[in-house]
Amino acid sequence: MSAKFVLNALATAATLAAAVASAPAVAQQKFVTIGTGGVTGVYYAAGGAICRLVNKDRAKHGIRCSVESTGGSVFNVNTIKAGELDLGFTQSDVQFNAVKGIGQFKDAGAVGDLRAVFAVHPEPFTVVARKEANITKFEDFKGKRFNVGNPGSGTRSSMEEMLAAMGWKLSDFSLASELKADEHGPALCDGKVDGFFYGVGHPSANIQDPTTSCGAKLVSLTGPVVDKLVADKPYYAKVTIPAGLYPNNPQATNTYGVLATVVASSKTPADTVYAVTKAVFDNFDEFKKLHPALANLTPQSMVKDGLSAPLHEGAARYYKEKGWIQ
Repeated sequence: MSAKFVLNALATAATLAAAVASAPAVAQQKFVTIGTGGVTGVYYAAGGAICRLVNKDRAKHGIRCSVESTGGSVFNVNTIKAGELDLGFTQSDVQFNAVKGIGQFKDAGAVGDLRAVFAVHPEPFTVVARKEANITKFEDFKGKRFNVGNPGSGTRSSMEEMLAAMGWKLSDFSLASELKADEHGPALCDGKVDGFFYGVGHPSANIQDPTTSCGAKLVSLTGPVVDKLVADKPYYAKVTIPAGLYPNNPQATNTYGVLATVVASSKTPADTVYAVTKAVFDNFDEFKKLHPALANLTPQSMVKDGLSAPLHEGAARYYKEKGWIQ
């Protein structure tokens, strides 16, 4: 056996030994996944902002954060419940329904393990119409082709709640398409649908694209039905989308909406949720700059508004340290 072969064998053995020795250090790294929504929506961008701040301090806490593009609010709650996501974004109304076991959760029952982490940006329900469709109010969509949102999204459940309050059915549209959020803008500009309904933080690339590409128009959601929904439901509030925020839309758009919230399971480790919460609020000015929809947030509103589920113990620990809650 040549000396060179022996040396190579010894070097290989030393490399393997070093790899085995370092294995426990690698195994200690924890992975956390945040469920978001479509890649052009604000959930995905806000999730990316959270992970960026978590990963900045990875050397200290050993957590590597990643985002996953998903079907949205209802999907995220169900996937957290199944133990396949650590945290996720969900609309405040979907959180409320999950805790109470109503609406989309009536059949499966209340999600007892659901825990609130914090609220994020407001999400006005945004109705967008094809310029040529000559729509001035939502009622003008009767008999038209309308995208009602994909099943499993918070947008779809909010849409169904509004239609029920109006006394409408999906059959009142000539076509009720179920395109995902990333698909409704191109479909509108291609003349495949006349309008769509979407709950999203603003400004959003998802609304920017069709207003820029084909002059799409924002349509206000107002009137007695909306007034009653806002009065009756604790998770709704009236919202105004500012004038001139999007191309070809010089007018302010009055509507109503929910809050985006971040949730976890009681089974998600407290240290993990504490580290995520701390990363956001210890770097709060940086967090607000990572997306325009986050610009006006305050810690005071984020720790209470729109939260129906009990606070996660990891988040509560941080808020108590800061003196934000008792």
